[in-house]
Amino acid sequence: MKTNEQLDRLMKLRAEARLGGGQDRIDKQHAKGSMTARERIDLLLDKGSFEEFDMFKVHRCTDFGMEKKQYLGDGVVTGHGTVGGRTVYVYAQDFTVLGGSLSKTMSEKICKIMDLAMKNGAPVIGLGDSGGARIQEGIESLAGFSDIFQRNVMASGVVPQISAIFGPCAGGAVYSPALTDFVIMVQHKSYMFLTGPKVVKSVTHEDVTTEELGGAEMHSTKSGVCDYAAKSGQDAIEYIKKMLSFLPQNNMENPPVIPTDDPITRTSPRLNEIVPDNPNAAYDMKEVICQTVDNGDFFEIKENFAPNIIVGFARYGGLPVGIVANQPLHLSGVLDIESSVKGGRFVRFCDCFNIPVVTFVDVPGFLPGTAQEYGGVIRNGAKILYAFAEATIPKVTVITRKAYGGAYCVMSPKHLRGDINYAWPSAEIAVMGAKGASAILHGRDAKAADDAKVYLAEKEQEYQDKFANPLVAAQRGYIDDIIEPANTRARIIKALGLLDNKRDTNPMKKHGNIPL
Repeated sequence: MKTNEQLDRLMKLRAEARLGGGQDRIDKQHAKGSMTARERIDLLLDKGSFEEFDMFKVHRCTDFGMEKKQYLGDGVVTGHGTVGGRTVYVYAQDFTVLGGSLSKTMSEKICKIMDLAMKNGAPVIGLGDSGGARIQEGIESLAGFSDIFQRNVMASGVVPQISAIFGPCAGGAVYSPALTDFVIMVQHKSYMFLTGPKVVKSVTHEDVTTEELGGAEMHSTKSGVCDYAAKSGQDAIEYIKKMLSFLPQNNMENPPVIPTDDPITRTSPRLNEIVPDNPNAAYDMKEVICQTVDNGDFFEIKENFAPNIIVGFARYGGLPVGIVANQPLHLSGVLDIESSVKGGRFVRFCDCFNIPVVTFVDVPGFLPGTAQEYGGVIRNGAKILYAFAEATIPKVTVITRKAYGGAYCVMSPKHLRGDINYAWPSAEIAVMGAKGASAILHGRDAKAADDAKVYLAEKEQEYQDKFANPLVAAQRGYIDDIIEPANTRARIIKALGLLDNKRDTNPMKKHGNIPL
């Protein structure tokens, strides 16, 4: 009889914990079009797979009458489950409990699953919906944040870390997502900023709305903090699930291979004509990518930030790869500060988790101008160079058209340990374009010529004939083969197969000093 009473009590406590801050607050969450923490977890994980930890844990604060405001679970739901049959650790902040504010107890719950994730080698997914630090706890709350940050750093490069923001995220709370590998936000629902509009107004006298200061659109287009601005909470979770399908569980595993019905030898005749005859005309590099990857399925990251470079995941012959590609449709595909940082960070992520990188190159150089130089394009441009040079993963490069100057040097050439480097017949590998080069090389002689314009035009054509093709690079061995564009898919898949057992190392050291 006593056992039944104990079980009844347990069931009542579980029911109480599942209500978080109570049904009234759950109703308010639904009224503003938002899911609860548990609903988000249920949507993310395979049905019936969630195992919860610390359901009954409560805060220990007794200041400001907080002993009267205790809720089982204390504002965060933590545990583990599976996504597509693979284990993940998850925490979801519960806005119905004191606005999801972080207490020391909450941080202990989050840190517990992060420690377990590292020990057991599985991804950590954080679903954020928090008002920030719980001010009633003072230093204890700040200590809790710092404990989480330390684990974010220790887990970096060991297990994938993904953050999704579903509500406000302010002050110190933004740093944990910023330390993770990918950040997803929800349009018109989630916000990230260090100081809110009121503080900005009082200090800098700027009038700015919450959306303008820290909304999903701003962070996905201007700051680059956000990797994907989801249309809804459900869209954000579906994005996470698809992303996980490309990733290994940890840094000791290889990414999951999924058999494909897309023939390895499939050709794409469209690629034979995609590069315009006019070297200054644009074309869409995403079409090149989609023509070559399995079933045309390309999962893009940071689509709206620095669109002159493309990064994302795809598969070749079932094998997940990271793709880095210049985009001629935007700024002619030039590299600049933002695109260099975007590309470099993505390459480093792939290198952390044994994901091969395929690079498509059509780059006329680095963006000139005082804004770029004052902003540190040298330092920032060096980041993508550093990332490719440091990476020991398989690296396959395809030069489709321009590969000029220093931009050629940073886009995974042979000289940065590129493994297999192909070029299309349309490739132009040179220090600069023919017009600029002929002006520098023959400018003085042109002044003495009968017709300077005709003379320079002839020299420009001469330079074009010599360098506006990949032959010189192929003769030096810097290009492994000049391939027919239509066969690009098959050649990439063969190259990746060749590199399946690649082993490369870097010198023994604590870590390098990337030009941050």
